Amino acid sequence: MQKTIRKRVYDTETAARLSSYNVSFYGDPAGYSETLYKTEDGHFFLHLLGGEESPYPKETLKPLSAANAEKWLADHAE
Repeated sequence: MQKTIRKRVYDTETAARLSSYNVSFYGDPAGYSETLYKTEDGHFFLHLLGGEESPYPKETLKPLSAANAEKWLADHAE
């Protein structure tokens, strides 16, 4: 997925995948996944995807600061 936010391009195909956090199983309407990525120029973002009853019923990308990415990693370590 690719999305431009505030003139910055975030792309799951070209960024480095750092970690994932999954809730439930594939196909669960309330299940979801959060995947943390880092772009080549050092920006962090989350790829968010879930079922229709989840917090992320529509696939989206969310930019994160370095501090928030570090906190997310600490809270969701694989």
